[in-house]
Amino acid sequence: MTTTQDVLKQNESQTVWQRLEHPHALYKLIYGCTVVLLISGLVMVASASSIFAYNTYNGNQWALFERQFVFAIIGFFFMVILIRCDTKFLKRISALYLAGVVVLLVAVLLIGTSVNGQKNWIEFGSFIRFQPSEFAKLGIVLYGATIFAKRENELHIKKRLLSPYGIACLTVIFLVGMEKDVGTAMILMPIMASALYFVGAPKRWFAYIGAACLGLILLATVVAPYRVARFTSWLNPYADQQGTGYQLIHGQRALGSGGLLGAGLGGSKEKWGTLPEAHTDFIYAVIGEEAGLFGTVTILGLFAAIILAALRIARLSDDLFTRLVTLGIVTWIATQAFVNIGAVLGIMPITGVPLPLVSYGGSSLIPTLAALGILLSFARTQARASEQPV
Repeated sequence: MTTTQDVLKQNESQTVWQRLEHPHALYKLIYGCTVVLLISGLVMVASASSIFAYNTYNGNQWALFERQFVFAIIGFFFMVILIRCDTKFLKRISALYLAGVVVLLVAVLLIGTSVNGQKNWIEFGSFIRFQPSEFAKLGIVLYGATIFAKRENELHIKKRLLSPYGIACLTVIFLVGMEKDVGTAMILMPIMASALYFVGAPKRWFAYIGAACLGLILLATVVAPYRVARFTSWLNPYADQQGTGYQLIHGQRALGSGGLLGAGLGGSKEKWGTLPEAHTDFIYAVIGEEAGLFGTVTILGLFAAIILAALRIARLSDDLFTRLVTLGIVTWIATQAFVNIGAVLGIMPITGVPLPLVSYGGSSLIPTLAALGILLSFARTQARASEQPV
C-alpha cells in the first residue's frame, strides 16, 4: 500500500519536466499562459491604439481599450463555462454551431459591411461589429472531430473521410472566399487538413489539397490589384516606400528599434500615425518597440508553452474526439501566430491576420478563448481521471 510519505518521495525524485507533464500541471500551464497573454494583449492594445483612438473617437484615447476589455470579459466568461463542459456536450452542439456559422457567412454576403476591400463583417449599430469567419475556425474543429469520432471504426474507408466533412469544409471555404477574406482562408485550410491528416488520410491527398489551396490563393491574389501590390511589396518593400511597402517598412523599424528591453510602455514612436494597424495586425511590432527583444521572445515562449502543453494533452488521451479537437486547436493557434508574426518580420506576405489573444478585435479574441477553455476542459478531465498527485 502506497503511503503519503512514499508519494512525497516519488514526487521529489521527479524532474521538473516530468512534473510538467502531469494533467494538473498542463492545466495550470495553459491557464497561466492564456491569462498572461490576455493581460499583455490588453496592455498593448491600450498603448498601441491610444493615438488612433484619440483622433477617431473625439479625444477618448481609451475607446478601443474599453471595447477590448469588454471582449476579454465575454471571451473569458465563455472560457470558464467551457472548462466545465464535457465532450458529450461539445459533440451535441458541434453541428448546430457550424450550421449557425454558415448562416452568418451567408448573411455577410447579403447584408455585410466591407472593410479594406473585404466584405466579411456584420454590423449592429455603431458598437457591435463581428466577423463570422473567425468563429468558423472553432466550428470546423468541433464538427470534424465529432464526425470522425462517430466513424472511428470506419476511417479505413476513404470515402467516409470526405463526406460530410469535406462538403462542410468546401462550403465554408467557398463562402469565406466570396467575402474576399484570403487571410482567414489561409488559416482555415490547415485546420481543415489537420483533421484528415490525424485520422490517417492518404498522403497524396495533401499534395492535391495543397496544390488546390495554393492555386486558389494565387487566383484570389491575381484578380485583386491590392493583393498583387501586397505580394510585390513583400518581395521588395523598398521599391515603393511611401505606398505598398510603407506598412512593412515601418513595422520592421518599430520591431528593430526596441533593442533588448525596448523604449518602455507607451514609448512607441511608430504608433503616432506612422504605422498602420498598429493595434491589430502589427501589434507585434509595437511590442518589439516598447518591450524589446525580451517582450517579443516572451510572447513566442507563451505561445510555445500552450502548444506543447496541448500536444501533451492529446498524447495522454485515448479518446479520438479529444485528440482531434486538441490538435485542431493547436494547428489553428500555431498557424495564425506564425502568419501574423511572419508578416511583421517580412517572411510572409501581409494578410491582415490578428495575433491570437493579443491583437485588438473581439471576433478573434472570443472564439480563441473559447477554444482554450475546451483545452482546459480536457486537461481538467484527465487530471480528475489520474490518480497521481501533482
